[in-house]
Amino acid sequence: MRKTRLPQTDYNHELLRELPKIDAGKFHLDNQQNQDKMEEIVVPSLNFLQDSWRRLKKNRGAMISFVCLIIIISLAVAAPLVAPHNPNAQNPEWSNLPPKIPFLKQFTWFDGLTLNRGGSLTDNYADQGVPANVYYYLGTDALGRDLLSRIIYGTRISLMVAFSAAAINFVLGISYGIISGWVGGKIDTFMQRILEILSGIPNLVIVVLMLLVMRPGLLSIIITIALTSWITMSRVVRAQTIRLKQQEYVLAAQVLGQSTPKILIKHILPNMLGLIIVQIMFALPSAIFFEAFLSFIGIGIPAPNASLGTLINDGYQTFRFLPHLMWYPAAVISILMLAFNLLADGLRDAFDPKMKE
Repeated sequence: MRKTRLPQTDYNHELLRELPKIDAGKFHLDNQQNQDKMEEIVVPSLNFLQDSWRRLKKNRGAMISFVCLIIIISLAVAAPLVAPHNPNAQNPEWSNLPPKIPFLKQFTWFDGLTLNRGGSLTDNYADQGVPANVYYYLGTDALGRDLLSRIIYGTRISLMVAFSAAAINFVLGISYGIISGWVGGKIDTFMQRILEILSGIPNLVIVVLMLLVMRPGLLSIIITIALTSWITMSRVVRAQTIRLKQQEYVLAAQVLGQSTPKILIKHILPNMLGLIIVQIMFALPSAIFFEAFLSFIGIGIPAPNASLGTLINDGYQTFRFLPHLMWYPAAVISILMLAFNLLADGLRDAFDPKMKE
């Protein structure tokens, strides 16, 4: 009779001893099978990025923020396709219409009705002669422009400013910081004094000076951000470069005769990649807020183009009577700021080796 092979373990010995009804002659304890099981790799090996992604997926707040950002960025990129109306097309006859969504008419905010001065509900769409098949999902502004379309295009402009700041941080901040930290000495001291001078100038002063030589617009805002936003990134990269250049593998690469650019690209930069990504993610909401602030005070994106800051400014002026003109763009910029910050926090925890289980 063929015997069943079991691993040679204390548990199996105890099992055969405690259960007399089992015919021990039908089993054979195989030590080789036990050794093969012990040598199996239970968990597959993961590299740094795969392990970071695994830990990031466990952070629900970061993953929800990631999904929200993907949706918002996709809508902004596809603005010409998803916007229901021309964002700059004016129709004064249909001004200040409330939100109206066909399949959400049972809710007060989306039924197209408003309170008149007598305190009774009135249908603004019927009063202003809007056709029955025309809907403005988030209403219209004082010039009859579709608010939803302007929010989509305004989000697009705000994201353009944010990602331009991220690109500047990545190129200028990393280059300046890694050169300063690697060279050291008097050159490092001189480069850091330049950073102290630039960081001592308020951003608003730079914006005003830019307006003297350039027209207000997207380009002037991006240039303003380019002058100061990379300073924090360069300081972080410099500190990491000073720490990493003293490691054994960098000294070994120097002894083997590798060139300085190769050492910086292959050994220094990859080991600070996680920190760089986190810094860029924190820079994105700062750039969005800075652009919204400039547009809110009237020195940002000029009319007729819209950004989230100009939309909030327009809604702020009539907030007591038409609150929806400010609520919706304010909600979008709040979601963007919160999502970017939560995702940045999640990435910081995922890339931090001390957070490993």
